[in-house]
Amino acid sequence: MSQPFDPTPTAQRVEQFWHLGASFGTERNAYHNYLNELVSDRYALINGFQLLRDELQFAAASTSNMKICGADMSLPSVVTTLAYTNCGDRIHQGEATKRYRDVVASRFATLSEIGELKLEAFFPAGGGTDNGATLAHVTVAHELDEQLKTRVYAGNPQSISLVAIDLKTHVGRLRENGKQTYGKTREAPWREPRAACGAIVGALTDYHPDNLIHRRIRTDLGERNFNFLSSNQIVTDEGADITMAVASIIVAIRGIRNTAMALSQEMDERGLAHLTASTTVNRPSKDDLVLYLARATVFDGKIRIQGFGTKAELYGGQLVKHAGEQRLRLQYSDWDNENLPIEEIAYKVRSSGL
Repeated sequence: MSQPFDPTPTAQRVEQFWHLGASFGTERNAYHNYLNELVSDRYALINGFQLLRDELQFAAASTSNMKICGADMSLPSVVTTLAYTNCGDRIHQGEATKRYRDVVASRFATLSEIGELKLEAFFPAGGGTDNGATLAHVTVAHELDEQLKTRVYAGNPQSISLVAIDLKTHVGRLRENGKQTYGKTREAPWREPRAACGAIVGALTDYHPDNLIHRRIRTDLGERNFNFLSSNQIVTDEGADITMAVASIIVAIRGIRNTAMALSQEMDERGLAHLTASTTVNRPSKDDLVLYLARATVFDGKIRIQGFGTKAELYGGQLVKHAGEQRLRLQYSDWDNENLPIEEIAYKVRSSGL
């Protein structure tokens, strides 16, 4: 039998987390966002725990000599797993394949016995998520089998599991002849401009009801947003068209909400989830930029979500000078990007039965 779980220490960490500042809605390089937002936030949630993410740390029950690698489960411990989604478009310039793995996955993803990062990786056309409930179920189910869960939970009354999920969409950016637009880019300097994200642009400009991807994106956007974005332009104060960027942003924000709600049904009382939503901005032959959009936690009967809203008509923005170029800074209604509102949703905690 495991010892009674005391949620107080983790609940205190979550409270401290929500007092940390976050900077949303400005195009920044991937390293900045991943280090200053995702990584720092996650460490704030689990500092003080023994971090369990290497498969060799679970070898204490092995009959081979590898059992010497097994972790001491009597210490307050956290088992981590990492899932991310991104559109599978090949246009990404290293942000998803290298920078995300180097900066985020290397710290929180499970590590196999041969040193391979084991991520739950999903690449739905358009990004976001095909289905938040499925994503939540698969990610939680793969983290802890029943035998390992019993060992971790029985080891220390404070031990927990961390489910980290990063939901991404993307949009192309093109600056030519002094004009900056969003929704297309060049895959290389010698290639013609093309739509990115093609799935989202296609759904809004040439909708086909028999196309399952188009239908999913339309559902993610909602009818009001779909109709608005199909027939109107959203422009920055300088006149740059950001309509397709806004569509990609809303798909990502829908994804974080749907997945957070589903995680509340999948995790038990020792499950802690941290989720983020972002949109990758693809540029010709340059490193991708990232728009950080939202963050969420799920723990101890509370879902908390902080991020931009989902009404397309309330979006706008400015092009601001940064790093020698014009970067997009989003604006939603009159909200302060450094202090976006936090939504709180109650849920019933599911017992592990241990």
